[in-house]
Amino acid sequence: MFGGGVVPALDAGLLGVGETVTTDRGRAIVSVAALAVAVLTAFLARRGRDLLAERLRPAVADVAIPFGVITVFATAVTVILDAWGLSNDVLDAIGEPSGAQLGQLMVTGIVVVGGYVVTSAIRRLLDDLIGRSDAVTDHQREVTYRLSQLVVWILAGISVLGVWQVNLEGLLIGAGFLGIVVGMAARQTLGALLAGFVLMLSRPFEIGDWIEIGPDGQEGIVKDITMMNTRIQTFDGEYVMVPNDVIGSQSLTNRSRKGRLRLEVEVGVDYDADVDRAVELADDAVGDIEESLDVPSPETVVKRFADSSVVLGVRFWIDNPSARRRWRARTAAISEVKDAFDEAGITIPFPQRTVGGRVDGGRDSQVGGETPVAESPPGGDE
Repeated sequence: MFGGGVVPALDAGLLGVGETVTTDRGRAIVSVAALAVAVLTAFLARRGRDLLAERLRPAVADVAIPFGVITVFATAVTVILDAWGLSNDVLDAIGEPSGAQLGQLMVTGIVVVGGYVVTSAIRRLLDDLIGRSDAVTDHQREVTYRLSQLVVWILAGISVLGVWQVNLEGLLIGAGFLGIVVGMAARQTLGALLAGFVLMLSRPFEIGDWIEIGPDGQEGIVKDITMMNTRIQTFDGEYVMVPNDVIGSQSLTNRSRKGRLRLEVEVGVDYDADVDRAVELADDAVGDIEESLDVPSPETVVKRFADSSVVLGVRFWIDNPSARRRWRARTAAISEVKDAFDEAGITIPFPQRTVGGRVDGGRDSQVGGETPVAESPPGGDE
């Protein structure tokens, strides 16, 4: 087959390793050494590409490194086959390639190396264009690169099949039916996967943000974002995995997005109290707490008439919002407002109710007098 063909040296045992090494132990040592060299070469290829790119050009490194790795692996396979005396058997089984087959092999190699070069160029482009931007996270850049890499290798695979004149019609039909079956069987999983891509691109929250999912859903700090789910640490110390499709189908509140959060504490004052004076005291009291921001300044508004009090809403802002800072600020605000009202003699009433009955003359007569009822939060409706 190959005796007078393209590579006549193949009949002589390729590299002559089989004639030099005659024992099984020696063949095993040669095989392990050849495989180790190939694996080590592939491991060092990344570093070698970076060094070559610094001294020459990145495009040269992208072409030279894959050719070098392919050459080393091909040599390792040749050495192993020759050591065990299988080279001529493999060549006889394959047969002597024609000129067309050699051309197809060359085109296949060029397509494979081209795919590697294109993916490397995409990696450099992403690092140069959006690597220094705060608008895109490392995780989103990695997802973009992996998707681009998948598209490039799919196109390279289709090109190789076309070079070898493989009929793609049956393959595409089978892939279509397989896609329908997989889509029906794993629609929830695919929904979570698609929702994961949407979250990666829209960026409604990032790792470390304080979010709440749904009106009465999970609330906590985002610890990890994957393609299928989002991991949240609640304020009880629990880790919760929420599917991305659940997050995409509900309202989402991000309390860390703007870097500050407004809090409101309701307090009721007696109907006989000076409301304007109470508003001024509440503003001053909240402005003195450590967590309250000066800009925007604290503001107290009159909200409504309750059964036993006029309800005021004491509003102020905190920065770097977290659950601990929120509750600490609320506690300090309530304490400061109460102390200020106590010093000024402004009463925070508890709910009261007067129970009366009707007599024959149509006049109301008091039956029970003013009787305190069960306490509720100050300013609450009764």
